[in-house]
Amino acid sequence: MSNQTVQTVSTSNDKYKIILAVIAAVAGVVAFYVLAGQAKYVRLGALFGGLALALVLVFISETGRELVSFAKESTREAKKVVWPTRKEAGQMTAVVFGFVLVMAIFLFTTDKVLEYLIMNVILGLK
Repeated sequence: MSNQTVQTVSTSNDKYKIILAVIAAVAGVVAFYVLAGQAKYVRLGALFGGLALALVLVFISETGRELVSFAKESTREAKKVVWPTRKEAGQMTAVVFGFVLVMAIFLFTTDKVLEYLIMNVILGLK
């Protein structure tokens, strides 16, 4: 048996924040279409206002804070990657193409040898 503790995903307050964020986003989109007779800036203001409110609600929840933390850690880890130089990338690509060419020739030759053996030697059809 394991003695690991179970971690809850989020509290009920966080769930309410996420639900409110979804409602705010939907309300912004609905307002954009309901205000079809209004000026373009009013419609866009309603849309972006609803989406901005949704983002704020998401980011003040625990889930949003974890998302921001994950994004920061991912960026930090991506900066640690040692990328190959242009010359190294070209050399690796040439090796891959060379291997593919050798394998293609090998498979073609094997196919033709087996075809000859089956059709001519075993079955005697040609």
